[in-house]
Amino acid sequence: MKATVLLTPVLATLVFSFAVPSPAHAAAAAAATPAAATAAADDALAVPGYPVAREVPNAHELPDPKLDYKIAWGIGQGAKDMTAAVNPGLETLARYVNTLAKWGVPKEKRHLIVMFHQRSPDFDIIMTNEAFKAKHGKDNPNVPLIAALKKAGVEFRACGQAVVGRKLEAKDINPDVQVDLWAMTTFFNLQMKGFVRAGN
Repeated sequence: MKATVLLTPVLATLVFSFAVPSPAHAAAAAAATPAAATAAADDALAVPGYPVAREVPNAHELPDPKLDYKIAWGIGQGAKDMTAAVNPGLETLARYVNTLAKWGVPKEKRHLIVMFHQRSPDFDIIMTNEAFKAKHGKDNPNVPLIAALKKAGVEFRACGQAVVGRKLEAKDINPDVQVDLWAMTTFFNLQMKGFVRAGN
């Protein structure tokens, strides 16, 4: 009878330890859920919310962490509806930046400069959200991505000739975007400094 009394607390303790998971186990289980895994992967991206180039088995010519990626990215075309969709050139660039980061190219080796030089109303995407909304009646869908890309190390420029042509005022231009004299001058200067031109 005494032996039974002594063993009962031990058994109860053992059962209780298995029935109630520790905080560490609970956190691990939560991290294993699809939503948590997606959030963790998103946090690891250079530009959260945008994809990475898909894996290709036995692919050759991968991003090289030893190289300095000096790229002048032209944006001369717009979305089908600039008030409803992000410029596709910015989305492609976000995917490229994420791909460089995934393959180990550090921020200090990613020298990407965007030049906006659209000859269309889409050029207005360089405006602040407030100015864009006052002019077009809707929020500027490009502002969040421009901010995210800038945080990832991307620089933004705008063709001054287009700014004058569109009659945009300096106060209405997104502060993340630098206005240069002329897109052609910027592209040539950057290419002479070793940048490769891409985009459109």
